[in-house]
Amino acid sequence: MNNEFGYLREKLRVFAEARDWDQFHSPKNLSMALSAEVAEIIEHFQWLTEEQSNNLPKDKLEEVETELADTLIYLIRLADKLDIDLLTAAVNKIELNEQKYPVEKAKGNAKKYTEFDK
Repeated sequence: MNNEFGYLREKLRVFAEARDWDQFHSPKNLSMALSAEVAEIIEHFQWLTEEQSNNLPKDKLEEVETELADTLIYLIRLADKLDIDLLTAAVNKIELNEQKYPVEKAKGNAKKYTEFDK
């Protein structure tokens, strides 16, 4: 994991250990907490138009920023518990998506790769 993620991973380990929270940070619990945080992000955008969602007022944007941080924290913690290098996993997934979604078939449309020849 690169320096920034490694720094966050270690900071989160120390934070949890100091509070004896590691006992609660099972992959099951962390994935549930992650899901809850993602739902909190969604709440900020529910019922907004596309334009409104692209132009959040400063106070709303700050709230979304906090929820995104919570999401990242749980994601890093979950990956740490499962010994997954998130950056490597993300690079691998991008490479896989490049194969599934070649530019000539995917550019300008939102179809799933399984629908390209339909």
